[in-house]
Amino acid sequence: MVKGGVPFPMLSDQGGRIGTAYGVYDEAAGVNIRGRFLIDPDGVIQAMEVLTPPVGRNVAELIRQVQAFQHVRATGEATPSGWKPGGMTLKPGPDLVGKVWQVWKPEMAF
Repeated sequence: MVKGGVPFPMLSDQGGRIGTAYGVYDEAAGVNIRGRFLIDPDGVIQAMEVLTPPVGRNVAELIRQVQAFQHVRATGEATPSGWKPGGMTLKPGPDLVGKVWQVWKPEMAF
């Protein structure tokens, strides 16, 4: 790795073909706006976030979401708002419908 570089591959989207495909290419400015997409191993977009250029993205939240999607995929459980690895999960099913508030309290996520 080059000193000062990033530890993962990066690409350039000259011409905006990738940005156009994902709806984040600003043709007038000739650049992609800030967008991030979480795509599962099956090629399905599970999450996306698009921000205007002056606002940066939250890398810690991105990592938390990747961990949550990995957990959901591995277990079939649902992760409530603010879930972090090791936190309480929910088991989706008919018995949970309308009763989430009895099982999960928001303060449990933090």
